[in-house]
Amino acid sequence: MITIGRRDFINLPQFELTNIVAKVDTGAYGCSLHCHKIEVENINGEKTLKFKLLDPQHPEYEDKYYYTTNFTDKQVKNSGGQVEHRYAIKTKVHIFHKTYIVEFSLANRKKMKYPILIGRKFLSKKFIVDVSRKNLSLEVKNK
Repeated sequence: MITIGRRDFINLPQFELTNIVAKVDTGAYGCSLHCHKIEVENINGEKTLKFKLLDPQHPEYEDKYYYTTNFTDKQVKNSGGQVEHRYAIKTKVHIFHKTYIVEFSLANRKKMKYPILIGRKFLSKKFIVDVSRKNLSLEVKNK
């Protein structure tokens, strides 16, 4: 297994986003991605999820909508323990020179320090978390 710290940088190649900081949270079950203006539209007779990634203040923010017909509805407990409805998508994540398919619930994380949360569903059987360290994949990338 690979050692990962309490935060790290990931790439989301399907959205052309690189070095986006993510919080590693073993207390969270799933993964979450900061989005806003999330809505479902009927495009060409198909339910299509439309959303904007990241926050306008984020350096990688592009003021554009992303679209997918491959999404699900989920009931997710938020950080306050409240159950809320969220949409979820699967996308590629590149970290430590490996690519994984990861499910992210789409949430407004504007008030959170990190735009991405990585939970134990993804971490399990792949990573050991060392909370005293951070940015380990970036160190590997820069070697």
